[in-house]
Amino acid sequence: MDATDTDDAQNRRRYDPEGDHAFPDEKLNEVLSFIESDTEIQTYLDAQNVNAVTRKGYNDHGRKHIEIVRNRSLILYDLLKRGNVQFNGASDQGLDEEDESVIVAFAATLHDIGHVVHRDEHTYYSIPLASDILDRVLPSFYDKEDEIRMKGEILHAILCHHTEEDPLTTEAGVIRVADALDMEHGRSRIPYKKGGRGINTVSSQAIQRVTLTQGDTVPVLVEIEMLNAAGVYQVDNLLKAKLHDSGLEDDIRIVALNVRDDTDQLVERVEL
Repeated sequence: MDATDTDDAQNRRRYDPEGDHAFPDEKLNEVLSFIESDTEIQTYLDAQNVNAVTRKGYNDHGRKHIEIVRNRSLILYDLLKRGNVQFNGASDQGLDEEDESVIVAFAATLHDIGHVVHRDEHTYYSIPLASDILDRVLPSFYDKEDEIRMKGEILHAILCHHTEEDPLTTEAGVIRVADALDMEHGRSRIPYKKGGRGINTVSSQAIQRVTLTQGDTVPVLVEIEMLNAAGVYQVDNLLKAKLHDSGLEDDIRIVALNVRDDTDQLVERVEL
């Protein structure tokens, strides 16, 4: 499984070309199709980039960022399930196993919409906006009782992508970590072209590729290829902070390698 494929058609294949998953995905497929065609959701994904990129000069927080985070969230979900990691968000609420991935998909899609209000404290603005969308959308997939339970779990996962709030579910931990896995150079292309040279932009420019695969000793191996030492900031400051207290610290191994072919490297390898 390779996290570089962000095409939504790949999302619907559930990242499993060998077809060896036993986990149900019919409801997830329906949800992903709905998200792709829903005008309100897609407009939010475009509009939330205005404050973040146009006005503040930060890295991408729009439609492409959401595609990548949702893709990697679901890859993480599949790899963790293969590694027999227990998910408790849906099960604690008496929901079905197939609802785990639906929680992940909705939370990944809506976690940043608070940017339409302001970049600062955007996580907390995301909650009421996402709540309104979920009130409209979830009745198409759930009865009233399950709708309320799903809504709570999705909002919890959205809130906990912020490092100030500790995830209480595995689903929320997945969203928290996946949000930091969108770090390749493409994310900072707009501010970089405009002359932005802040640490977030420069460090993102140093990241060439991120892949997620099944680990040998842990369920998930994250490999990060970087071109220079600036990429360490993305790994050690941003990703490390998201992994901390995610509940997945023992299940994910992160290795960053400097792949630039020269003899004067400040950093050759970083491992979390």
